[in-house]
Amino acid sequence: MNDLTAAVPSPRPLAVIGLGYIGLPLALSLAGEGHRVIGVDTSPDVRQAIAGGTPLFHEPGVTEALATTPADLFSVADQLPDEPLQAVILCVGTAVDPKTHRPDLRHLESAAAHVAEHLSPDTLVVVRSTVSVGTCRQTVLPLLARSVAQPLLASCPERTIQGVALHEIRSLPQIIGGIDERSVQRAAELLSAVCPDQVTVSSIEAAELVKLICNAHTDLIYGFGNEIAALAEGVGLDANEVIAAANLRYPRPDLSRPGFVGGSCLVKDPYLLLDAGRSAGWPAPMVAAARQVNESVPHRAVARVVAALEERGTPLADAKVLVCGVAYKGRPETDDVRGSAAVDVAASLGSRVRSLVAHDFVVTPERISSLGFVPTGLDDGLADADAVIVLVDHPGYQELTADRLLTYAAKQPVVFDMWGITEPELAAPSARNELTYLRLGRG
Repeated sequence: MNDLTAAVPSPRPLAVIGLGYIGLPLALSLAGEGHRVIGVDTSPDVRQAIAGGTPLFHEPGVTEALATTPADLFSVADQLPDEPLQAVILCVGTAVDPKTHRPDLRHLESAAAHVAEHLSPDTLVVVRSTVSVGTCRQTVLPLLARSVAQPLLASCPERTIQGVALHEIRSLPQIIGGIDERSVQRAAELLSAVCPDQVTVSSIEAAELVKLICNAHTDLIYGFGNEIAALAEGVGLDANEVIAAANLRYPRPDLSRPGFVGGSCLVKDPYLLLDAGRSAGWPAPMVAAARQVNESVPHRAVARVVAALEERGTPLADAKVLVCGVAYKGRPETDDVRGSAAVDVAASLGSRVRSLVAHDFVVTPERISSLGFVPTGLDDGLADADAVIVLVDHPGYQELTADRLLTYAAKQPVVFDMWGITEPELAAPSARNELTYLRLGRG
């Protein structure tokens, strides 16, 4: 715990570049502490939506914070101002190439080059984006050094999750690493009001690695649960049962139950760690194996549904399939579809079935349509559905009762439930002769 007292906001503004799921909550949090914050985003749609008080993504509390933050403390622009800045925080997206899985740093490089044009010797640059180890020193620093001989540069990675971002900004320990001691001190002072619990590490590379190992570790433990699920299915057992029994009163680390691993971070950051491993001469085989297992989950779900439809005599080309849950997770609820299982399901089934429809409690119909589904209401989607694939654990899907399903769906429908949210109802003995219930990890 850093014992710095909250820093008095500088009269000079600070800027946050990238106003998405990470940047906007942070910008509003800092403005709420009295900093004058300029939010920068290159997208006219993003800027227009924020200026109108309705951001393009769902995050509890953000719309309310926009409505209550004074205009003199938070504004939106397409580029940095000419006036001197106390700090610039980079929250731009960092991707991996979908074919090579190598880092794609175009957005970060563009943002850093833009910062360099507005840099002064005492402007702190904070990289909050997730990057491979060495990126800040090898890629960002040389761009900044075009303008300033000794830039102030720190890595302060975010570790929040969608749905509780505003809370976690303030409650999670903030990792801080810098290019030098002055950069670390400035970053700690800047973030102290919104991130009072601070963990300083020895280098900027250490801070980069902390973020990667957090997400890769999550991928690993979920991957083991999903490996047990595949084994249990093959031998006719229930993975949830054996995992719960293994965990019960046993004094070792708990085993994770199976489920889809999604979201923009967990499907990307292991590859950034693998990139760092290649540079270090260690291929990180456990990380690679976990990612392979987790990426197989949607495809195995589709394969089970297809096999069940064939077994009941329904040609796949004649089937109507309803997908429930297009966002990558159901709780805390989000409208983020990056790294969603639904993307893989659409790619696998879209051209093979008569009708592929989807419902989500938060994702807009336009976004659902763009992924290859026909958007639908829940009961309309159930109407004459031959198969229902429940991909997320949104509590709203607990309303998929046997009576509701059998009232609307086709005769003897197939239901695949990724998380078992409908299991108490649909796996009951009274429903067994009326439908085929499948769950990840249950053989």
